[in-house]
Amino acid sequence: MTALILALIAGAAVGLSLGALGGGGSVLAVPALIYLLGMAPSQATTASLLIVAATSVTGLLAHARAGNVRWAPGAAFAAAGVPPAIAVGAVSHRLPQTLLTVAFSLLATAAAWRMLRGTAPHAKDGHTVRPARAALAGAGLGGVTGLLGVGGGFLAVPALVTVLGFAMPQAVGTSLLVIAVNSLAALAARLPSAGVLDWALVGPFLGAAILGAWDGKRIAAKVPAWRLQRIFAVLLLAVAVFMLADALW
Repeated sequence: MTALILALIAGAAVGLSLGALGGGGSVLAVPALIYLLGMAPSQATTASLLIVAATSVTGLLAHARAGNVRWAPGAAFAAAGVPPAIAVGAVSHRLPQTLLTVAFSLLATAAAWRMLRGTAPHAKDGHTVRPARAALAGAGLGGVTGLLGVGGGFLAVPALVTVLGFAMPQAVGTSLLVIAVNSLAALAARLPSAGVLDWALVGPFLGAAILGAWDGKRIAAKVPAWRLQRIFAVLLLAVAVFMLADALW
């Protein structure tokens, strides 16, 4: 199978996940770029940020048309993550590649475990938003984005539900705004040290991801979210185990 076909397949999977679940696709993008397309981890995380940012904007537009984006609180939550995303993104290339791979695989394992448990957070009536807690959650998400090149949607969705009291459809839609802002901030910090990206592979990957995001929104309206999460979680867990084994042995 040629690298171009692999890029198209992987890009479609990333887009479908982001469009349907509001997150998770970025966790697939990095290992796909490394193990399927042969990129170095530092370049893969930079390319992932570009792909995830553009795909998130596409998915955001689709969810906004359905009225599932809360712009003002979402923008405030995202703004809290911009400084740490820039700061961490600027120095992440200096860290050992093995350390980044291990950290990424552990994060992916945690995300898969959360999805497999099937205990989605629920908004509570009369939920009071604590600004300090919301800012801390947004900053933490930005730091993860800057370090590992992931949008963090699998963290943003539960945070928006439990910290800001969003209903699940609004959390999924608004998370795409948070992902896009954090990814663009981290990407801006990484670009000076990123080197030249292989656009012959990144371009098709990006195009397939954008198209997949539109389809993902339609799939989300037809397939139960728990079923999509379970399928994705099993795949993600397998990827995480492979990456951890490859990094340590």
